[in-house]
Amino acid sequence: MIRVIDSHTEGEPTRLVVAGGPDLGPGTLAERRARFASGFDRFRSLVVNEPRGSDAVVGALLCPPDHPGSVAGVIFFNNVGYLGMCGHASIGTAVTLARMGRIGPGIHHLDTPVGTVAVDLVDANTVTVENVESYRLAHAVGVDVPGLGRVTGDVAWGGNWFFLTESVTTPLDAANITELTRIATAIRDALAAAGITGRDGAEIDHIELFGPPRGAGARSRNFVLCPGGAYDRSPCGTGTSAKLACLAADGKLAPGERWVQESIIDSRFEAEYRPAPGGGIIARITGRAYVTLEATLTRDPADPFADGIRF
Repeated sequence: MIRVIDSHTEGEPTRLVVAGGPDLGPGTLAERRARFASGFDRFRSLVVNEPRGSDAVVGALLCPPDHPGSVAGVIFFNNVGYLGMCGHASIGTAVTLARMGRIGPGIHHLDTPVGTVAVDLVDANTVTVENVESYRLAHAVGVDVPGLGRVTGDVAWGGNWFFLTESVTTPLDAANITELTRIATAIRDALAAAGITGRDGAEIDHIELFGPPRGAGARSRNFVLCPGGAYDRSPCGTGTSAKLACLAADGKLAPGERWVQESIIDSRFEAEYRPAPGGGIIARITGRAYVTLEATLTRDPADPFADGIRF
């Protein structure tokens, strides 16, 4: 039996596997994620794909931590693969752990495959995540996109690899989600075709489009295309971290200055940063999560889609 607890963070769903996950053996979270991908990928699909899940669900497997001072380790995954870090899911994990009685208010640490993050449980639903170091790798990168022409943006790391651009003129409105998805997918495909990557040839698997905010107090609005083709309902924690890294590199946002990032569905993250020893930044992202479901997933061997609908 697989026990899961679902939550959403500013609209974006997380499914935390709290029992019944695969035995990934010893090693770091990065090593265990590799073992998960090579030996237990059907479990990933079973948990998040239809008919039990959806393209928007991000899974989080609760694991023993890498470090004795951390409360847990977490491996994040989605409909097509595995993530390095996930800001919204870290917030959802913290709120869920509090509901389970495993943590109380205050600062705790979660180990992820790309490093340790701090989660500050402010109250039952509000969490601040202090992310791994974020940085801009390349500025004003141009790519020719069929049907769009020349698109210019930055390549940045926020726990995942992002291409961030303000070049797209389609309004960031919920009515345009289908068109924005098409545009972002075309940009991602063009980056791959042009050989534009993150560090060490890493795939840029997140595309982040920016425009002016709609609500009072927000400073930017975004549309984020996630790996697998779903859009992020939240303002994206790793994407907001990447945005702050670019703003810091341009001298447009001072350390400790408040930044309010608005999503395509009008939800918000509040953010700020401090300089990091490696030359990048440490972003602090605050958002709200709410538990929506506690369930047991079952697998019937006779079910033709027992391991999820896989393409």
